[in-house]
Amino acid sequence: MTISSVEKSAAVSALVSADIAIIGGSGLYQMQDLTNKHSVSISTPYGTPSDDIVLGELNGVKVAFLTRHGQGHKLTPSEVPYRANIYALKNLGVRYVISVSAVGSLREALKPLDMVIPDQMIDMTKYRNSSFFGEGAVAHVAMADPLCPKVADILTRAYTQAQIAEGQCHAKATYICIEGPQFSTRAESHWYRQMNTGTAK
Repeated sequence: MTISSVEKSAAVSALVSADIAIIGGSGLYQMQDLTNKHSVSISTPYGTPSDDIVLGELNGVKVAFLTRHGQGHKLTPSEVPYRANIYALKNLGVRYVISVSAVGSLREALKPLDMVIPDQMIDMTKYRNSSFFGEGAVAHVAMADPLCPKVADILTRAYTQAQIAEGQCHAKATYICIEGPQFSTRAESHWYRQMNTGTAK
């Protein structure tokens, strides 16, 4: 199904909607437990999203799933159409976004197979369109607490209830996002650690 971001009837809205979105990163290209799945292709003022968005249900909750790099991992980090992705999800009625990614650890306490739920982030990207504002739309956006504490609490409790045998959950950390696709130099990693960051991508 193809829909425009500017025209959507009430009938289509009932069929093409979701409450929660999952953005899958490296290694997460599908959600097998989704039921009643169908894909939609959405056009936005910011271009097309990374891929078609898969809509379905998970335990009775309407979920939208989108692969950040597209099926087959065809987009580099700098090529991902971030604004189109978020705009399309918003157009589907999504209120909460959970973005999953494999990251590098900058702390010995954050080990492979651990899950980190950051509460702060540092943006070190250089070439990405990082705002919906500009070209006549002027606004200042508060970013003191950039990530939703309610969603973080739910994810932390869900991890505990799942009783995962390997790894552990770290509920607070600072995530630093670098441009990629190259990883940081040794000097940069030391610098990031001095910033008290925990994970890098």
